[in-house]
Order: sequence, then structure tokens, then C-alpha cells
Amino acid sequence: MTTRSKATLLGLSAVALWSLLALFTVGSAPVPALQLNAMCFTMGSVIGLIWMIRNNGFAMLKGVPLRIYIFGTVGLFGYHFLYFSALRLAPPAQAGLIAYLWPLLIVLFSGLLPGERLRGLHILGALIAFGGAILVFGDVDFDAEPEAFVGYALAALCALTWSSYSVLSRKMGTVPTAAVTVFCIATALLSLLAHLALEDTVWPETSLGWVSIAALGAGPVGLAFYTWDVGVKKGDIQLLGTASYAAPLLSTLILVAFGFAAASANLILAAAMIAFGAGLAALASRSAKVPASTP
Repeated sequence: MTTRSKATLLGLSAVALWSLLALFTVGSAPVPALQLNAMCFTMGSVIGLIWMIRNNGFAMLKGVPLRIYIFGTVGLFGYHFLYFSALRLAPPAQAGLIAYLWPLLIVLFSGLLPGERLRGLHILGALIAFGGAILVFGDVDFDAEPEAFVGYALAALCALTWSSYSVLSRKMGTVPTAAVTVFCIATALLSLLAHLALEDTVWPETSLGWVSIAALGAGPVGLAFYTWDVGVKKGDIQLLGTASYAAPLLSTLILVAFGFAAASANLILAAAMIAFGAGLAALASRSAKVPASTP
């Protein structure tokens, strides 16, 4: 198996872990968003430090510029703060679907990179996926749940944040994956300081809450970052974009299976449209490459 294939498989494992993100986020209630960020990223930092000790990762950090650390920290902190806040304010399945527009946005944004171009199928895929996102609103009574609108807005910002982070990471391919550990440590510290300044501390009320937070820190907000970082830098980013479109559908089905969302026709159709639209856009990218321009 080639290095590129291994990197792609690692990236795919992150997609599988992120399919569980909404489930564990709902299970972690009522812990507030910034506190949850701090707790999860502390565990993610421990995972990274163990890996660095075993692989002499500290030596890899020499020469990494400060702007890279700022970029990574803003990406991880911003995405998860927005995501956790969105799922606290809006119905989790619907907010999760809006947040999961990021696979589509990755494909669209990667079409703007050198050697790529946007085509008709990209636009068609985007229209289908965004149509699915509009369907999400059909199950929500904004008069009864006015805070849901804020949750959806945060979920949309969440999708924009992660897709931008992933595509821009491609341009930073020489940055070692060990730097993700620094991102996690900085995110944990920033989240803790913001939590102490802005939130009341609320601990999980049940064993389910503690298990959910531990699972978040170990998987979707831990190991997944390291495997995704390798995937987008060294693997097939458009194949990862194609596979990522399964995440919203899987995440929705998992929430329904565990009783955290009702299996309405609007919800299932919205998930299918978002998944299909992202997949169609990814197909356009893989079937119509153009030569990269040279200076």
C-alpha cells in the first residue's frame, strides 16, 4: 500500500469518528460549550503528547512558524465552540446537518485551488445540498424555539470554518502532524480561559455524560484530528471529500437510532440531499481535472 493510500485511509477513519460527534455531544449535556471544549481538547492533547513521546515528535516542531500555530488553534477552537453551541441551541439532528455542509464546501473550495476548476456538476451538487439544508427548517417551530435560529447560524459558520481549515491545511503540507498536538493544547487553554470568564462550571449529571465526554475526547475531538491532518496533507483530498458526504447521513441515522431525533420525512430527505449533493460535486472534481498552471 502506498503512502498516499495509507494517508487516505487514516483520513477516512476521521470521517467515521466524526459521524459519532453529534451523538456524544448530545450525551454530554448540560456541560456548556467552552467547558466541553476545554475538557475534550485536554484529552486530545494527551493523545498527541503520547504519540510525540513515542515518535520523537518534539524534534519535528523545530522551525514551525507561529502563524501556523495560530491558524491551527483558531480552526480547532472555532469549529468546536460553534458546533457545541449550535447543538445546545437548536435540535441536534437538524443543526448537525447544517454543520455537515463542510464536505460539500471542501469540494467546492478545492475546486478553486491551482489545477482545479468549478464545473456544472459542482454547481448542481451545491444546489441539491443547499436544498437539503433548507428542508431542515421544515421541522422547526421558530416561534416555539426562537433560539434555534441562532443555533442554525452557528452551525453554518461551523461548516465554513472547518472546510476553510481543511483546504488551507493542504497548502501547509510541510507542517508536521505533530503540530496538531500544539493546536490541541492551545485550544484547551484558550477554551478554559474563555470558560472561566464567560460560563458557569457545570459537571455531567450522569455516568452517560461522563462516558460521552470521554468518548468525545478520545475519538471525534482527539484521534480524529491527527488522522484527518495526515489525510488532507498526504492523501487524496477529493476522495476524502467524497467519503465525507456520508457523515451527515450516518450522523443523522445514529441520532435517530438512539432516540435523540425523530425520523421525519423532511429530516431523512434533507440528509440524503446533502449527502448526494456533496457526492455529485466530488464526482465532478475527480472526473474533470485540468493541468496546473505554471508561473
